[in-house]
Amino acid sequence: MMQSWFSGAAPAAPAPPRTPAPWELPAADEPPSGPSLLQETKARIHRKLLERLNLSSLDALERDRAVAAIRGVVHELLALESVPLNYDEREELVRQVLDEIFGLGPLEPLMQDPEISDILVNTHRSVYVERHGRLEETDITFQDDRHLLQVIDRIVSAVGRRIDDSSPMVDARLADGSRVNAIIPPLSIDGPHLSIRKFKRDALAGQDLLRTNSLTRPMLDLLAAVVGSRLNILISGGTGAGKTTMLNILSSFIPSTERIVTIEDSAELQLRQPHVVRLETRPQNIEGCGEVTQRHLMVNALRMRPDRIVVGEVRGSEAIDMLQAMNTGHEGSLATLHANTPRDALGRLETMVSMANLNLPEKVVRQQIVSAIDVVIQVNRLSDGTRKVMTIAEVVGMESDIITMQDIFVFDKQGIASNGAVLGDYRATGIRPRFADRLEENGIQLPSDMFAQAPSMRREAW
Repeated sequence: MMQSWFSGAAPAAPAPPRTPAPWELPAADEPPSGPSLLQETKARIHRKLLERLNLSSLDALERDRAVAAIRGVVHELLALESVPLNYDEREELVRQVLDEIFGLGPLEPLMQDPEISDILVNTHRSVYVERHGRLEETDITFQDDRHLLQVIDRIVSAVGRRIDDSSPMVDARLADGSRVNAIIPPLSIDGPHLSIRKFKRDALAGQDLLRTNSLTRPMLDLLAAVVGSRLNILISGGTGAGKTTMLNILSSFIPSTERIVTIEDSAELQLRQPHVVRLETRPQNIEGCGEVTQRHLMVNALRMRPDRIVVGEVRGSEAIDMLQAMNTGHEGSLATLHANTPRDALGRLETMVSMANLNLPEKVVRQQIVSAIDVVIQVNRLSDGTRKVMTIAEVVGMESDIITMQDIFVFDKQGIASNGAVLGDYRATGIRPRFADRLEENGIQLPSDMFAQAPSMRREAW
C-alpha cells in the first residue's frame, strides 16, 4: 500500500471508566466535538482513502476529474462514519482532505487569500501571515513536525530540490512563482520553519503604485522614460521592501521587440514581454557537484544575444560581470540588491566586486560602477507597513576617489500620526538630471517643470 505524505496521529488511549456515585445517573458517552472531532475524522478518512485509491494513478488524470473522484470517495466514507457532522462540517472536512492530497495542507486557505503576502510557519505550532504590511498570528497549526516536513518535502521535490539532514535548508518556488525558504533541524533548534513569499497572480502595474501612494505621477513618468532610454538601473531596499515588485513594474516599460534574459537565484519575476529567456541557478547535488551560480549564468547570458539583462538580486561575485555587461553594449539592464540608502547600494556593489578576487584597485572598481550605473531607486517598507519609493538618485561621476550622486526625487518623512500612519510628502529636489539630455535624444520630452522644486507635491496620512 502506498504511504501518504500525510499520516494521522494515533488516537489517544481511552480514559478508564469512572464509577458513578449512587446518587448520580449513568453518564452517556459523548463523542469529541469541535476541531478535535474534525481532526480525528479527517485522519480516519485519510487512512481509509489510501486503502480505496491508488493515488499514483491520479497523476494521469486531469485535476478536475481527480478532485471529483476523491470527493466522491470521501463522501462515501463519511456516510459510513457514525459521526454527527452537519453539512458545513462535512464540506470543510472534504476540503481539508483534498488540500492534504493536492495542496499544501493547512496552508492552502492562506495561499488562496489574495490579501496575504507572506506566510511564516514557526514549527508545527504556529503560523503567522503578513497582511497589508503587518504581521498577525493565525489559528492554523499542523498536526506535528512530521506533518510540516511532509508539506515542505512536497514543495521542494516539485522543483528538483531536496531537504534532509545533509542539506537542511533550501530555497524553492511554487508553481505560481511564490518564493519558498525552508530550514529544518539540526540547523533550526525548535523544529522545521517554512517561509513563503506570495506573488500576486496578476502582476502589479505602475497605476497600482499610484493608487497605493508608493510614488507620484512625475516619478513614474521619469522611471518609464529612463527604462525606455536604456539607462542602467539599480533598485535597492531591505527585505520585503518591494524590490522585486518594482523590478517587475519597470520591466513592463521595456519594448516587446527586445530580447530579455533574466538571471535569478529562484525564479520569481513576472515579465509580460513575449521574448524572455529565464535562467535560474542550481545548487550542488548530493556528491557536491553540478552547482551553477549566478556568475556562471551571467557569463552564459552574454553569449545569448540579449538586448536587456535583468538580474533578480545581485549578491556575490557576479557583480563584476554585471558591470562589465552594462559597460560593453548591454545598456538598459536592471538589477536589485539589499541596501538601506542609494549610497550604501553602491558601497555594497563595490564589496561584491571584491568577492571575485580580481584584486582590482578601489578607484578602478568605482570607475566601473560610475560608468555602468545611471540611476539608483531606493524602496523602503515603513513602520505602518506601506512601501514607498524613498529616493530616485542619479550617479553623476567621480570627484577624486569618491562617487558623486544627486537626488532627483525624495520622500520626506515628517512624523507619525496618532493611528500609526507615516506622515510625509514627495518632492523634487530642483535638480535637473544630467541624463535628461539623453532622454530628449531618444525622443522623450518631459515637462520642463517636472524637476522644479515645490513646497509639497503630496502630503497625506497613509
